[in-house]
Amino acid sequence: MSPRLASLLAALLFALGGCAQDELAFLDDLVPADIIYDAPAAPPGRPIPIASTSDWGQTTVYAGNGPVAAAPIPWGVPVVVPAGPHAVPDALGPYLLDTGDKLRVFVYGQPNLSRLYTVDQVGKIAVPLIGSVHARGRTTGELERTIRARLAVDYVKDPQVTVDVAQNRPFFILGEVRLPGQYPYVSGMTVETAVAIGGGYTERASERTFRITRRVNGLVDLIEAPSDYTLLPGDTVYVYERIL
Repeated sequence: MSPRLASLLAALLFALGGCAQDELAFLDDLVPADIIYDAPAAPPGRPIPIASTSDWGQTTVYAGNGPVAAAPIPWGVPVVVPAGPHAVPDALGPYLLDTGDKLRVFVYGQPNLSRLYTVDQVGKIAVPLIGSVHARGRTTGELERTIRARLAVDYVKDPQVTVDVAQNRPFFILGEVRLPGQYPYVSGMTVETAVAIGGGYTERASERTFRITRRVNGLVDLIEAPSDYTLLPGDTVYVYERIL
């Protein structure tokens, strides 16, 4: 190869490399301030494209269980993450109790204490003898230990207590569905399932993305999600009107 041809080839490769760097520079700008939803990482697997352009010229990036970042992405730049379902609950740990949950509390040998309790608006249940017990944000196991400890102080010797969820708190669906309202939660349900329970889409409904309002320990989290996103008890789903 002649020296002149080698120089031209080197210059061309340098220019192409600079263009690629410019196009991909936006990935370095996705600092924590851009993160809008901290979802678990998807399991390892074959990379798949996960970019979808919204009506406002932004691109929502999905990974694991929902949108994790939103930023303009240049045309033609592939965005990939390890393959895996994003219809996975973001709360992968134990179920946390909240307002509306119906609990079955059984205290061995104490029929007056063994009954159904509903978690009230302030996140508590009222148990005879010991009064209000905080339940919001706790697991059934943690609630068991609290009730056991308080009964043991003055009322029951070595109390044997079990707590389980008799009925999950309901979910709500609003917006462009035929029968908006409150419905019993079904284990493993998705946004698409919720729409079906709500009578299906209206003629004006958008089927692209949906807004999920979720309360976590009394705080509200807003999530933009696709139709196969898995819901949790207490979620409120809002179906947008289609932009003509």
